[in-house]
Amino acid sequence: MPDLLSVTRVARRVRFRDLQVFFAVVECGSMAKAGAQLGMTQPAVSETIAALESAFAVRLFDRRPQGVEPTIYGRALLKRGVASYDELKQCVRDMAFLADPTAGEVRIGCSDAISDPILLPVVQKFCLEYPRVALRIDHTASPTLELPELHARRLDFVITRLSVPHVDDPFGNDLNTEVLFDDPPVVAAGANSPWARRRRIDLSELVDEPWVATPPETVTTKALAEAFQASKLPIPSARVTTFLLQLRVHLLAKSNFLAAMPRSLLRLNADGVGLKELPIKLSKGPSPVVIVTVKNRTLSPVVELFLEHLRKFVKTHGLS
Repeated sequence: MPDLLSVTRVARRVRFRDLQVFFAVVECGSMAKAGAQLGMTQPAVSETIAALESAFAVRLFDRRPQGVEPTIYGRALLKRGVASYDELKQCVRDMAFLADPTAGEVRIGCSDAISDPILLPVVQKFCLEYPRVALRIDHTASPTLELPELHARRLDFVITRLSVPHVDDPFGNDLNTEVLFDDPPVVAAGANSPWARRRRIDLSELVDEPWVATPPETVTTKALAEAFQASKLPIPSARVTTFLLQLRVHLLAKSNFLAAMPRSLLRLNADGVGLKELPIKLSKGPSPVVIVTVKNRTLSPVVELFLEHLRKFVKTHGLS
């Protein structure tokens, strides 16, 4: 085998920019598309990849008519290189924070059901205190640890509600979870609904009522289905199925719809919309809201600063 294991030789020849080009080619599947993304010409991208292949003394890509794809050596570099590349970027962010502790960037993944009652007030307060920190918030709706943007280190952390324990999730091997609080699903109705005045309700009475629900794979909808099944009752059909939180809240508050939703939405009802929890128990086990981060990845100081604000909010409002 060529002197592939000569770390010193490789280190002398591989630059930060080379790895950036390599990752772009993997992502785009094309030298030309990667060049367009990076503001480089295709020959310049091809020359960079050729130099990398010379440095490692192996072929990193198979060239095909429809584009390129990494070889086994390319996949090895992708697997190990992404962590090194990310650590260097994190180092740059740390230095920027040390130069100016009031500036930086935080990249967050979150679902609507968490962002509206929890993240929104935290973001409002944080932005007032640190006006030079840029926050990027992407939507994530996965009830599992299948979080591609986090695995690819394009996000600093994700706040999500897990449907299965971390140890049972096949996507959780390279991730850490920190439980923020338990957020069990409850059945909610509008404050003016006839159901809101009832002290006792049998689940059988709600089978034929109009329901608005999130898709079947989500935590709250699964809990609702399991409760009806446990009572040997047919699972009610959702009249409306949507992730849109504002639409669900509007249908409850303005119509006679029912919904299964996280308890935090009723406790932290920032918009003052009248909703009420009905006297029905859905979940037998914990329903944790967690902070998910990549294992062995040091978060930048400004990200840690934001997380401290998030934890303080949860504790102050009695959720933890």
